[in-house]
Amino acid sequence: MPANKKLLFLPGDGIGPEVMTQVRRVIDWMDAKRQVSFDITEGLIGGAAIDATGASLPDETLEYAKSVDAVLMGAVGGPKWESLPFEQQPERGLLGIRKELGLFANLRPAIVFDALADASSLKLDLVKGLDIMIVRELTGGIYFGEPRGIEELPDGTRRGVNTLTYTSGEVERIGRVAFDLAQKRGGKVCSIDKANVLETTVMWREVMESIKGDYPDVELSHMYVDNAAMQLVRNPKQFDVVVTTNMFGDILSDCAAMLTGSLGMLPSASLGEADASGRRAALYEPVHGSAPDIAGEGIANPLATILSFSMALRYSFDMGDDADMIEKAAENVLAGGLRTADIMEDGKARVSTETMGEAIIAELDKLAG
Repeated sequence: MPANKKLLFLPGDGIGPEVMTQVRRVIDWMDAKRQVSFDITEGLIGGAAIDATGASLPDETLEYAKSVDAVLMGAVGGPKWESLPFEQQPERGLLGIRKELGLFANLRPAIVFDALADASSLKLDLVKGLDIMIVRELTGGIYFGEPRGIEELPDGTRRGVNTLTYTSGEVERIGRVAFDLAQKRGGKVCSIDKANVLETTVMWREVMESIKGDYPDVELSHMYVDNAAMQLVRNPKQFDVVVTTNMFGDILSDCAAMLTGSLGMLPSASLGEADASGRRAALYEPVHGSAPDIAGEGIANPLATILSFSMALRYSFDMGDDADMIEKAAENVLAGGLRTADIMEDGKARVSTETMGEAIIAELDKLAG
């Protein structure tokens, strides 16, 4: 394969650098054993960028992000920067890079590995074999709508304003991402809205219905968001691909994530629109945060970040077989009884971040033959 696959590494804050080091090991293994090379540039984002440059998203980082095939990020944020003004906090760097790259589609898989099924707070029969993909619209909705802000009224009281707004084009493009995914999965899309109360989501539902005819092999259903929250806990395996607004997706994806038992296991992808050549801007990151309380201790779980890299292989580089191999390696390591602190169970072997990375490499060697 050509050797000019370009990746931007943004380790970020807290445990970010530690877990990203283990991804480097996987990439080095691919170079040595699969003859697949990546040109890697490392940049700054979040608190690390603030400390070095005064900005959570330096211009140089953004320029690099626009020039590469994919961006892989660790995590941002921590108590060190919490006293900064809202617009200067580390998380604004993440929001900024999403916005500047036009990353409108957030893909959050919620997959339960058999070896971790007991870690879920739900009964085993409800979650064993669970495989949901939540597709969240990422650049519109109430998080970005105008007008917004806090104003003082003539009587001295204050009023907060946020605006839920979508265009039909924004709804259609996220809908098509969901339908495309469903064609490669279980053939079902459930669109989540609040069309009994919010006119914006009445239109959302109408647009989803309007594009359904282009996907005759996909079944479309609709569900109100409050019912969806209940159904995720009552019978999660009824869902295949779930598509919804920015705020609803933010909430439901965390709910779905905890069905699996640990945020430390879950990857995510944020994708932009395809250009004429089919290339999409893309950012891959673990769902978990920067966990500053354990940073530097060598006990963080690197699997979510490694699995985020496997998503990059699948969606940015069309390397599905390699992605499958990495995911199988993770599954086998867990089945073998190794656990980091966040997923530790009685009778299992607690290992460090580095040891978990070593185990993944050893398993990849076995799978590669």
